[in-house]
Amino acid sequence: MLVDSHCHLEYKGLVDDQAAVLARAREAGVGQFLNISTRRSEWEQVVGTAEREPDVWASVGIHPHEADQHADLGRDALIEASENPRVIGIGETGLDYYYDNSERATQRDLFRMHIGVARETGLPLIIHTRDAEEDTLDILQDELGKGAFPALIHCFTASAEFSKRVLEMGLSISLSGIVTFKNATELQEIAKEIPQDRLLVETDSPFLAPVPHRGKPCEPAFVANTAQFVADLRGEDVSELAEYTTANFKRLFSKAKF
Repeated sequence: MLVDSHCHLEYKGLVDDQAAVLARAREAGVGQFLNISTRRSEWEQVVGTAEREPDVWASVGIHPHEADQHADLGRDALIEASENPRVIGIGETGLDYYYDNSERATQRDLFRMHIGVARETGLPLIIHTRDAEEDTLDILQDELGKGAFPALIHCFTASAEFSKRVLEMGLSISLSGIVTFKNATELQEIAKEIPQDRLLVETDSPFLAPVPHRGKPCEPAFVANTAQFVADLRGEDVSELAEYTTANFKRLFSKAKF
């Protein structure tokens, strides 16, 4: 069984035919899904899908692109939403300096607020970082000094040094379909070296469809293609990779019972 540890089932391209999307994924061997929220207005819908589908779980959080629109979001709102039994993670949150859709200072403040909630609730933090390696590392190191919290770098595309540092901090790393892209040679080398007990796989659907589905809307079924590619890279059988990535998901997202 595979787990799609990061998908957006409420986004256009998936929500339009959600039942069929989930059916195709289950047929492809995907047994669990983590449905990720990016703004407060979608929390109810994201959680509602998880309440309706026994193999779907939910996260609550604010994407860095949305930070300016949520600058006044208090920790109490996030904590209250996280108490739902189907909510198993905090995020996605983090820093995105590539698009700079929100003020960087606001992104950093909200990132720290999410970290505090993860520490308080014990729910793992789902981190998005793009072109912000230095600030991401600085904030993580500073916040870990205040107390431990579980965390995952999702859709990893950063440098080998960044992967080394976050692994030293105890974080896990999730690989998306980007690892299958022809020009992702550095990421492919990093993927070979991630310890088995820290690796997860995801789609980030409806984005970033892996080979051989490039150019199509991505969907959770395609995590099987990413898993096969990564297993081949690492010289492993895909059944072995499925077993340990699923075990890693269960250990990290321990509130999920399956």
